[in-house]
Amino acid sequence: MFGICNLAMIPLRFEPSDKSEIVSQVLFGEHFEILEQLKQWSYIRMQYDDYEGWIDSKQLQPISESSFKQLSTEAIILNSDLIEYVTAPNNLLIPIPLGSSLAFINHNEINVANFDFEGIKTSGEKAKSNLINTAFMYMNAPYLWGGKTPFGIDCSGFTQMVYKLNGYKLLRDASQQSKQGEALSFIEESEPGDLAFFDNDEGAITHVGIIMENNYIIHASGKVRIDRLDHLGIYNAEINKHTHKLRVIKKII
Repeated sequence: MFGICNLAMIPLRFEPSDKSEIVSQVLFGEHFEILEQLKQWSYIRMQYDDYEGWIDSKQLQPISESSFKQLSTEAIILNSDLIEYVTAPNNLLIPIPLGSSLAFINHNEINVANFDFEGIKTSGEKAKSNLINTAFMYMNAPYLWGGKTPFGIDCSGFTQMVYKLNGYKLLRDASQQSKQGEALSFIEESEPGDLAFFDNDEGAITHVGIIMENNYIIHASGKVRIDRLDHLGIYNAEINKHTHKLRVIKKII
């Protein structure tokens, strides 16, 4: 079985319970495979990054296997404005966040609700030079564990969405992203748009951010913010101390 998100966003949970933590979000237009179904809950695997979790079955829209396969081969088309809306047949406006997927709208056999969209789109063409400008669109977005939108986002959701909007594919979690790309030896070798990863006292990768010019970094910590980056890690000038310990710098592109 297969499905697609026809709501602004669906919470993806660790366990089949409304009380369970949100590990990620399914944004409008994203499609997935349904691996298991309980009475109220469905365990799904996202097509884009193979991330898995539970969603409320009342919030999914089934699609056929052929539609799933067709969508999986389509070029990415994304909403590129902070907030836009799609229009349903009854003229009901549904708000959708930055990064929502729109590829299915032009296909009648997939277009489960005959949505119309007249906003700004991006085709996801590779553009490393635009990564920082895209990152600025999320500035001051509040930190939200599992979040992927300007209304709440976590550190790896932030990097994944910024890269996705510019045609590059990152996995969902910081620990997964840290296994992608080419490691650099020094900060001085990095370019704007490269990723910096940070670990905890046990050596586990727990944080990621996007490197900017002149030893700055933009990342989600409390909110999407800009801080200094040095060989020790992230330095927060507001509290006069390092907040994250640098582990590795990666050139993903």
